[in-house]
Amino acid sequence: MASADGERKYDLIVFGASGFTGQFVVEELARIEEEESEMRWAIAGRSQDKLDAVLQEVAYTTGKKLKNVEVVIANVNDNQSMDAMCQQAKVLLNCVGPYRFYGEQVVRACVENGCHHLDISGEPQFLEGIQLNYNQKAKEAKVYVVGACGFDSIPADMGVCYTKKEFPGVLNTIEGYLSGDSGPEGSAGHFATWQSAIHGFANAGELIKLRKQFKHQPMPKFEPRLQKRGAVFFSNERQRWSMVFPGADSSVVRRSQRYIYENQEERPAQFGAYVTTSSFFSLVQLIFLGFIFSTLAKFGFGRSLLEKFPRFFSCGFFSHEGPTRKQMEGTTFTWNFYSEGFSDKDKTKPDVRMATQVTGPEPGYIATPIAIVQAALVVLNEPDKLPQGGGVFSPGAIFNKTSLVDRLNQHGIKFTITSAAQPITA
Repeated sequence: MASADGERKYDLIVFGASGFTGQFVVEELARIEEEESEMRWAIAGRSQDKLDAVLQEVAYTTGKKLKNVEVVIANVNDNQSMDAMCQQAKVLLNCVGPYRFYGEQVVRACVENGCHHLDISGEPQFLEGIQLNYNQKAKEAKVYVVGACGFDSIPADMGVCYTKKEFPGVLNTIEGYLSGDSGPEGSAGHFATWQSAIHGFANAGELIKLRKQFKHQPMPKFEPRLQKRGAVFFSNERQRWSMVFPGADSSVVRRSQRYIYENQEERPAQFGAYVTTSSFFSLVQLIFLGFIFSTLAKFGFGRSLLEKFPRFFSCGFFSHEGPTRKQMEGTTFTWNFYSEGFSDKDKTKPDVRMATQVTGPEPGYIATPIAIVQAALVVLNEPDKLPQGGGVFSPGAIFNKTSLVDRLNQHGIKFTITSAAQPITA
């Protein structure tokens, strides 16, 4: 197994293991422990009692003994404890959010102590700020820092990479449509996700300023351009009302495609991300809630209200308790990707289309643990397939030449071709 800095006591440490998402990452590691019989791992956080309780609960839930899983005490506000933790691990799975408040301290400790860092952030400002400020430092330390390794944004980003590999020719555009289904119990989200969204909307202007600091060379204007969609529209492909997806996926995919273009000389795919609704009434409801949310998020008093009453302002979806296990078991997601391109590089008009799909279980607390655990195992086991030298990466940039898609297929996140390539008729 690869190591950022020689032999370490643990291959993996889950930091924030007693948090809502962290405990499910621990569960996922417990489930796949037999597949990785030589893997040495630990869990970390501030409270010995809470971490011990997590191990007991996970052992009960999974039927695994977990006697060899140790506990490491580390506090994100205590640099000495963070350094000590990172010196013991090859890879840290960081589950402590919101990342805009707590993420940089963890990245700093990992980079300075030779420990690879993976997180499940869906916060573009954090992700791109880390790339701006730590990419060179991570290269010098030969450390991989990989953000968005959960539902944000491995299904979308690796879905684009998968589509690109399967496309019989030169891929030009992809439109991705996200939809979800839930059982009789419905679906729900946890407060931490809600809080991250609040502060993301509140600081959207900072992201624009941040991006200017990269001083990127403009990407070539490949033709034809991706079709411009309105904020709300009816999708003929999905036969459902749709709207622009407000998550991090589009920005993450763009970062990956830029990296692939600049470092691997591959034509980047143009990508648009949208979310579908079950009915026009649902669409109107989402627009109304989105207007209230975005308006309140602009002001300190409004943000306080949103954080104090998440259930009220999300119509019951977000809460401090998060979803129940029954709700999670009944929830699934689907990304449908519709791609167009050229059968030959000399063509100037798209003449081939294809459809692919990524499906999986409940995105926040089942699919996310699967994604980050498999991504971490790739970092450990496939150093020869990763970009050499370290740095800060998006998932598609670092994993597009690895077995990650195959691993995800084997663990419940399925990548498939739903409509084989066919000619585009006038």
